[in-house]
Amino acid sequence: MVWVILGIVVVLIIWLVIIYNRLVSLRQVTGQSWSDVDVQLKQRHDLIPNLVETVKGYAAHEKSTLDAVIQARNAAVSAQAQGPAAAGPAEGQLGAALGRLFALSEAYPDLKANQNFLSLQAELSDIENKIAAARRFYNSSVAEYNAMTESVPAVFFARSMGFQQRGFFELPEAERAIVHTAPQVKF
Repeated sequence: MVWVILGIVVVLIIWLVIIYNRLVSLRQVTGQSWSDVDVQLKQRHDLIPNLVETVKGYAAHEKSTLDAVIQARNAAVSAQAQGPAAAGPAEGQLGAALGRLFALSEAYPDLKANQNFLSLQAELSDIENKIAAARRFYNSSVAEYNAMTESVPAVFFARSMGFQQRGFFELPEAERAIVHTAPQVKF
């Protein structure tokens, strides 16, 4: 009888160790996936001053648009250190400011033809695609981690052992509304 009880205790301990190790593994994957997003965002932030300087040469009198891009970039850099919950809205504002900057380029044919501007625009587009992929991976890993912390039996001890829910890197509400709205074409 003692062996049976001892066997059950050993199986329970092994089972808890396996669950704990799985939680640790998922937490590490989530942290690593945020690092991937972080790196892509930093590359984006580093590219923006070059883009603004290029546009300044052609559209210096569009100071308010250029200032808005710089302010949005600085806000995004500050928010990035605070994690996904703060970075999402700030990155949304930066994306909107960049959209206005690229729309501005339509009014300046010389700027649109500038090889440096085209190169920076292509590089930014590539980085945006990488950010989207990294964001999807991060959100997927967060979903898996959060599901594990909320599932039985981990839910009984995960929080007490420091396994807290993670936030998703989401589009801000205003940007989400834009995504779900069909573009308006003017004739």
